[in-house]
Amino acid sequence: MYKPKIGLTLGDVNGIGPEVIIKMLADERILNQCIPIIYGSSKIISYHKNIVKPDSFEYNTISSAEHSKDHGIQLINCWNENINITLGEVNESGGKYAILALEQALTDLKNSQIDGVVTAPINKNSMAKANFGFPGHTEYITKFFDTKESLMCMIKEDVRVGLVTNHIPVSEVAGQISKALIKTKIKIFENSLKSDFGIEKPLIAVLGLNPHASDGGVIGSEDDNIVRPAVLEFKKNGSFVFGPYAADGFFGSGEYKKFDGILAMYHDQGLIPFKLLSFGEGINYTAGLPIVRTSPDHGTGFDIVGKNIANPQSIRQALYSAVDIVRQRKDYAESHQNPLQKQNAHLEGDDNFNPEEFDQ
Repeated sequence: MYKPKIGLTLGDVNGIGPEVIIKMLADERILNQCIPIIYGSSKIISYHKNIVKPDSFEYNTISSAEHSKDHGIQLINCWNENINITLGEVNESGGKYAILALEQALTDLKNSQIDGVVTAPINKNSMAKANFGFPGHTEYITKFFDTKESLMCMIKEDVRVGLVTNHIPVSEVAGQISKALIKTKIKIFENSLKSDFGIEKPLIAVLGLNPHASDGGVIGSEDDNIVRPAVLEFKKNGSFVFGPYAADGFFGSGEYKKFDGILAMYHDQGLIPFKLLSFGEGINYTAGLPIVRTSPDHGTGFDIVGKNIANPQSIRQALYSAVDIVRQRKDYAESHQNPLQKQNAHLEGDDNFNPEEFDQ
């Protein structure tokens, strides 16, 4: 089985990123699936290892990903200076070293020296103090790979929630929503569900911007004038895209279980129900990029860092998902080079499928 090289950035060194990485990699079964390469500092890892005290956690220090071995945990020192670790504190140091690790991992990814990257959590205030200049990982990585638009997705098993807008104030959401942007995000989502998750004919639900999806224009006009026309264009072209749905009832009634992907208009509209359903077990995935990047669905955990109680389940899922997507993309590319080879079609031959069931 193909074992991809997956980079792991430490994130904020004052947070739980190093702790959950150590706990995750202490399970040697992971080494059967991939070659993990930690981007950060052996000194930082040693500090957190003394807190975690894992039964088994050994690694090789290498000078570059190009010289990585084909087995075991590898570590690349992205800086050499000693730094003061101040657990649970927001400061420039936490941001500065998170940036150094991220930049080196992404550079290696761009140069095809690794196959994917899992980013441990960063703190936005610490990153701002270090002059990061971006709201978060998603925006920075999108820019790094010269991609015009990407799609921030939260994933747990078959629940996949994408966002039209990411880390912006709620007061700016309506002004940024446009038919063109929604169409772009739907197309990215549709393509990702096919190439990254092996769903040949994905079902996508689009949530309305306003309460009750505007109630026929009683609560705003955006859903009838912007969202619905975007959805209809995809339906006319043969895509299985439906909506706009009223967000509250959509999740509350369990309607979300019928779809392969759900497109929310803004951050909290999608992430609040997602995290209620899956907190600590979901992952963040950036769709629409030429590379594979995942991360856990939690933050830096400044309130629990140093107590050895952080749960590695989410970052473990992020790593496994990165491995799965790297392999799936490889299979997808190979199958589409050969027109005689066809993936199993989602919904193909399903006589019970009725598109009218989803119409609004």
